[in-house]
Amino acid sequence: MSGRTRLALCAAAATLMAACALLPLVSPATWIVQVALMLVVQCGVGVAARRVPLARPLTVAAQALVTLLLLTLVFARAQALAGLLPGPAAIRHLVDLLRQGGQDVGRYAIPAPLSDGIRLMLIGGVLVIGLIVDTLAVTLRSAAPAGLPLLALYSVAAGLSDGGSAWLWFLLAAAGYLMLLLVEGRDRLSQWGRVFSGASRAGAGEPGTALAPIRTGRRIGAVALGVALVVPLALPGMRGGLLDAAGAGAGSGIGGGTISAVNPLVSLRDSLNVDEDRTVLTLRTNSANASDLYLRIVSLDDFDGTTWKPSQRHIVGVPDPFPAPSGLDGAVRRTEITTSIAAADWYAQDWLPMPYPPSGVRIDGSWRYEPVGMTLVGDHGQNTRGLTYQVKSLEVQPSAEQLATAGEPPAVVKREYTKVPKTLPGLVANTARAVTEGAANHYEQAVKLQDWFAFDGGFQYDTQVEAGTGSEAISRFLKDKRGFCVHFSFAMAAMARTLGIPARVAVGFAPGTPRGDGTVEVGLKDAHAWPELYFEGVGWTRFEPTPTRGTVPQYTESDPADTTLPNPAVPSPQASSQPSAAPSTTTDCTPQMKKLQECPSPSAQAALPTGGDGPKWYAVAGWALGGLVVVVLLLSPLLWRTRRRAVRLGAHGRGEAGAPAHRLAVWQEMTDTAWDFGIFPDESQTPRKTAARIVRLGRLDPPAAASAHRLADALEQVLYAPSPRPMPGLAEDVRRVVAGLRGTASRGARLRAALAPRSAARLTWAFSARWAALRSRVTGLRPVLRRPSRQRG
Repeated sequence: MSGRTRLALCAAAATLMAACALLPLVSPATWIVQVALMLVVQCGVGVAARRVPLARPLTVAAQALVTLLLLTLVFARAQALAGLLPGPAAIRHLVDLLRQGGQDVGRYAIPAPLSDGIRLMLIGGVLVIGLIVDTLAVTLRSAAPAGLPLLALYSVAAGLSDGGSAWLWFLLAAAGYLMLLLVEGRDRLSQWGRVFSGASRAGAGEPGTALAPIRTGRRIGAVALGVALVVPLALPGMRGGLLDAAGAGAGSGIGGGTISAVNPLVSLRDSLNVDEDRTVLTLRTNSANASDLYLRIVSLDDFDGTTWKPSQRHIVGVPDPFPAPSGLDGAVRRTEITTSIAAADWYAQDWLPMPYPPSGVRIDGSWRYEPVGMTLVGDHGQNTRGLTYQVKSLEVQPSAEQLATAGEPPAVVKREYTKVPKTLPGLVANTARAVTEGAANHYEQAVKLQDWFAFDGGFQYDTQVEAGTGSEAISRFLKDKRGFCVHFSFAMAAMARTLGIPARVAVGFAPGTPRGDGTVEVGLKDAHAWPELYFEGVGWTRFEPTPTRGTVPQYTESDPADTTLPNPAVPSPQASSQPSAAPSTTTDCTPQMKKLQECPSPSAQAALPTGGDGPKWYAVAGWALGGLVVVVLLLSPLLWRTRRRAVRLGAHGRGEAGAPAHRLAVWQEMTDTAWDFGIFPDESQTPRKTAARIVRLGRLDPPAAASAHRLADALEQVLYAPSPRPMPGLAEDVRRVVAGLRGTASRGARLRAALAPRSAARLTWAFSARWAALRSRVTGLRPVLRRPSRQRG
């Protein structure tokens, strides 16, 4: 097997090893087998094309064409011409699949189901990376820059996955890259001959070039590993905004452990605007008021002025039955109901959707209980995918009087749930005081806040609003008065805290759609966020500030007999991704129209799938591509210089007719390399004096000096001898001189010569010369205009 064939197979293997970092993102992982087979075919086409041999651009084009044929055969065979050739219909189908894959990435949890769109994104992306790696490492013989696309592939996977096995995928990707460097280095050493093999130990006078390539390879490997560790940390994060919640995972262990924050709200706005409303949960309940049944997933109680997230809590084994909810006393009317819930096969949520407050649950699998939020969280990778479970819960029905006369909350509750950071803009507290002016108690303040957002304040429900970032995000929302459920719930909870009312935000589902068979279907667009406020004697109590969404609690209606608020016995209509036509107080959507279901009622997907954790695929791809372009631009002098050296020292031009051109090329390579190391060329000197100058200034050892003088002798024969004698091994002489210059130069000089070679100025000169020739040619094509003679005959 030739060295290039080994290098090509190694490039394909390195790409596959880096692609393994994507395995935790989808399930099942059968796509990795498909991509491995396609990489082998792609690699084989490159090997065959180089053996023909085809020109380098044609080799890359052949591999790209075969890659497109493979993708067409696998994903668009029915639309292809003759089942293989990618015609317009096949291209449109592939584009549609990519669009569908982008939507699926933002919709599903990690691991996401392996839909056709996601599979095309994975396989197509890995094949593109494989083609770039093969082109750099094999076609252009530059294995070191080939680590950049491998790094981009790993960084995308690392940015989307929070799994604990990330270190394993990093080691696998790094091992693939180092293997690529090792194979390429051995191939180069074998071509350079015995002087670089390390077998000769002639003495102290021998050049120290045997170990130089090995040392260089080690340094490249160390730098690559360092970059791979640092870059994922330095990539721009898309967190810290009004809609963010920090991510983490669940603890484990019997009877203990901790659980920290999740990301239930990331990528919210994109999820709100999906076209397809898929059924997430199907439930059956014995509640007399099923249309008012909210399903709660998690509560966000830690507010730092920029983000809301769950506090880090202690988790325990699931109790049977659950303890009584905090703050609820016996005077408040309640009814225990039973709800059976079936989750869709594709819906993988780490937190269990349940009515609040739950009093017991029957479920299979590994689950843990968080007592403060009364939530269940999956342990050891457990999620809701395809599960059926039964929840017993309480329908708490406080009266307005009980809420209005509620006593002071316990000191620990008030201290923890009324905290607001100093960075919160003063506008938030000032607006809260202005809206609730005249309220006699916390209950009246809460109702005034809810009604201001939902009816009186002129707010519009709009899923197109940007999420917003920074501590000023809530202020911008209060000024612009446009947003979706998370804006409303976050803002009301923050304002309630400034008034001294304990508050947090709940994330889950608004009431679903009843069906004729007695079940209720909950869809993606029923996902919702709402504030919960604490009243002593009642506990955590739901409010609904979002216009046209969910149901307004009966205990917030001041006059139930003549209320214009939505009827809680009627479910909210299907959501719309378009903004509300007008503010909730205008005649376009009056309270009476809301009661009759004549208003559009967009439904938000504030939670869920945790697959939305992190930036969207196209944002990640854009950052990765942009970073790759910047790195390639920075390394373009290195790449151009490497390519130039390979052409000058290549095997072409070694025949008798091409010998003069080859000797001129190797001489120019030696002088350009000396220029890169700071020995500027002097065209006025003879070849012999130029060689002596390079030997003296470069402090070359005797073998390298002899090689420099031999190159000068070869050039003088071309310039002056009528028939130059054959002189084989000139390329090896150049490499010996280059190694000698590197051996005596400082580390800074070596880096400057590699990354910013001075001889790259020849590229500018060549461009200027071609531009001048083009201008001269264009000028020569212009007609010569002469003035008419003024002489008269």
